[in-house]
Amino acid sequence: MKLTKAIAAAAVFVCGITWLPALSSYASEDPLVDSGIDYTESMETLLNPGAGYSSTVAVNCKPNDTKVYNPTSSLVVLFVDIGAFSSGANGTTNEDGTYVDGTLGGGGHSYEIAKRLTAGGRLIGIDQDADAIKAATDRLKEFADRVTIVRNNYCNIADVLDELGIVKVDGIILDLGVSSYQLDTAERGFTYNVDAPLDMRMDQRQQITAKDIVNTYSEFDLYRIIRDYGEDKFAKNIAKHIVARRTEKPIETTFELNDVIKAAIPMKCRINGGHPAKRTFQAIRIELNHELDVLENSIDTMIDRLNADGRLCIITFHSLEDRIVKVRFKNNENPCTCPPDFPVCVCGKKSKGKVITRKPILPSEEELSVNS
Repeated sequence: MKLTKAIAAAAVFVCGITWLPALSSYASEDPLVDSGIDYTESMETLLNPGAGYSSTVAVNCKPNDTKVYNPTSSLVVLFVDIGAFSSGANGTTNEDGTYVDGTLGGGGHSYEIAKRLTAGGRLIGIDQDADAIKAATDRLKEFADRVTIVRNNYCNIADVLDELGIVKVDGIILDLGVSSYQLDTAERGFTYNVDAPLDMRMDQRQQITAKDIVNTYSEFDLYRIIRDYGEDKFAKNIAKHIVARRTEKPIETTFELNDVIKAAIPMKCRINGGHPAKRTFQAIRIELNHELDVLENSIDTMIDRLNADGRLCIITFHSLEDRIVKVRFKNNENPCTCPPDFPVCVCGKKSKGKVITRKPILPSEEELSVNS
């Protein structure tokens, strides 16, 4: 995922009743800055957010541990190291473990995971985008002995694992939202910065496109999705302008939609509020690809498929995703529905694990600048 001035955040959930006290004591709540070079440093240095090192979530380390990180030029923002969701002894990487990258994309996260696995380890990469499958297959070809790539949506992770004969895994990672590749491929219609057909499909097998939403949704439904998914205070006026414009001719391209949105937002607000179309584009994309529904309905299943001490790491891009992740993590950590004044639990619902990142792990200003 490419970030400009937007903020991504990572949260980590560890599965199982038993887990290592060191995990809590030495969990990092601050990002480390990507230096873009190879290095080896002690964990005391790595856990110093001002040290200027890799943006790796260092949540699984003891004092005086040493780890080697090898950032690459293609490292995505807020890279989550395999150590952030490993399940080996004393919280170290399980090199023979089984991991899932549920949002494979160009294979950035998967590459870093695969190179830390032995031939006995296994990585399952899942993505619904045919272009992403092609790009990741090429990027990960040196790890063909340990990587399996599946074209599917991560919401179907249970079916994917069942078909591969895998019952439980040691770690799952999701990097939510639109990928850098999708943004950079203009004809996909995800970006408002290049004129292209209104598409925005993450799975090109899908028949409905963003053009269909823009030109067929009622004014109320357009208002609803721009308000709820774009959190745009001008949602009502934007919806009104879209409906008015499409009565003249269908809105077919990104720049045509840009023009309508700009006309709906006062000039003084356009000057200081960033690109006026960003929230509407986000809303349409989320609606089209059912992104929040997929996330909401997948987290519990993923936690159920984790081994004891397995990890689920999720990188969110905006508050809507972040809210869902926090709620689902909290409910799995403390599912008890008994009244708080009950001396003992009688509902029988047991905790499935523990949230080990109480605060979001955020990229630094320098990291945002490098990746803008």
